[in-house]
Amino acid sequence: MFLKPFETKQMFEAILESIDEAIHVVNSEGITIYYNQVAASNDGTTIDDVLGKHVLDVFPSLNRQSSTLLKVMENGKPIYQQSQTYKNIKGQLIDTVNTTLPITVGKRIIGAVEIAKDLSTVKKLSQSLLELQGKVNYQKSKPVSITGAKYHFDDIITECPEMKKVKDLAKKAAQTSSPVMIYGETGTGKELFIQSIHNASPRHKDQFIAQNCASLPASLLESTLFGTKKGSFTGSVDRPGLFELAHRGTLFLDEINTMSLEFQTKLLRVLEDGVIRRVGGTDSYLVDVRMIVAMNEHPLTCIEKGQLRTDLYYRLNVIFIEVPPLRERISDIPLLVQHFIKKYNYTFNKLVVGIEENVLKKLKHHQWPGNVRELEHTIEYAMNMVDCDTITIEHLPLYMQELSDELVSKEHKSYSLKSTLEKTEMTLIKEALANSGNNVLHAAKKLEIPRQTLQYKMKKYNMILGNGELL
Repeated sequence: MFLKPFETKQMFEAILESIDEAIHVVNSEGITIYYNQVAASNDGTTIDDVLGKHVLDVFPSLNRQSSTLLKVMENGKPIYQQSQTYKNIKGQLIDTVNTTLPITVGKRIIGAVEIAKDLSTVKKLSQSLLELQGKVNYQKSKPVSITGAKYHFDDIITECPEMKKVKDLAKKAAQTSSPVMIYGETGTGKELFIQSIHNASPRHKDQFIAQNCASLPASLLESTLFGTKKGSFTGSVDRPGLFELAHRGTLFLDEINTMSLEFQTKLLRVLEDGVIRRVGGTDSYLVDVRMIVAMNEHPLTCIEKGQLRTDLYYRLNVIFIEVPPLRERISDIPLLVQHFIKKYNYTFNKLVVGIEENVLKKLKHHQWPGNVRELEHTIEYAMNMVDCDTITIEHLPLYMQELSDELVSKEHKSYSLKSTLEKTEMTLIKEALANSGNNVLHAAKKLEIPRQTLQYKMKKYNMILGNGELL
């Protein structure tokens, strides 16, 4: 039995009315053709106030630039999870999060549909809570310090196959308590991986504590990590160190190669037996801490420079994760750009929906010495400058605007230089191995580099020994 047209229409309307979200549909002229009761309740209107009227007549605080419904019909691009603040016909301030989609027949846009969630009630409740807290707290309080891990693996945005492999490796590392060493250039997102590992691990309910080793002198670093005993020096008090505070949780040490070699010896001893002693104290404490360390210079390079003890390297390098720089994952740039646009749309209350293709091309040609962090700052700058719905060249930082075709050509040459250097390095390694009878130690001596450095490079270039084994 088939339903009659008017019965089908009634069924669809009944379904839409049962959905607990505001739904607003306009035709190509901006006239409302469907508007459910949830939308009316959110907007402080009635269905009759809106149905059959132009959207700008009902919501006079909006215009063609700020109305998401009119915007998607104008450019044909959908808008997802966009925050919007406006006044309804009664002058009430409404806060919503909207997903707005163009309705097309073939290639012709015949209207738009908007699905919205009301945030006004949540905002009012939050404001009431803040006011209540203000009445209870007569004195101004300082912001609460957050030392926990806030990032998860879903926050790592990528379509790059190599980056996905790194992500999969990190997920496996999260299942155990083995030490992890992460290497990556500044701004590649090492801490996203580190916090994600903690949050996906069995230790996620316990403390995550981070410390940048470069920010403290050796003497202060020791008391910070191991704690102090009262009376051990002038002004000292009984205070636990980060190892004690991170018990059963995760301790993340950044730029570990900046530690003095002497202190690295003390750290190695703690890692081996799990026992710490506060500075100036005699009591020992057994701690259960998962160690994660990060470096922005390759650990083998640090060993060559005498900045990292070999024994500490082997103790920490149980699981090694190398985060690729942005210039090696160019395919992720459009994805990251859209992510940052969405982020700053929400922060700055804007409705930017895209970026010009020539701007995207320029971004892909840049070397990105600051990696993803530099890209985010570039988009944040553009979002401050843009006053329309699309980012153009003039919205980029000045140094990025001046990236000429000639410079782009030079950047391509730098890629060629990198490739040439790698090929030369591979050739020299192959010759050294051949002349040494595939003896890695003898080959390393001929090349005048440490054996572990040669092993690393052989793994990097996927080089197979004469016996058919891969290092």
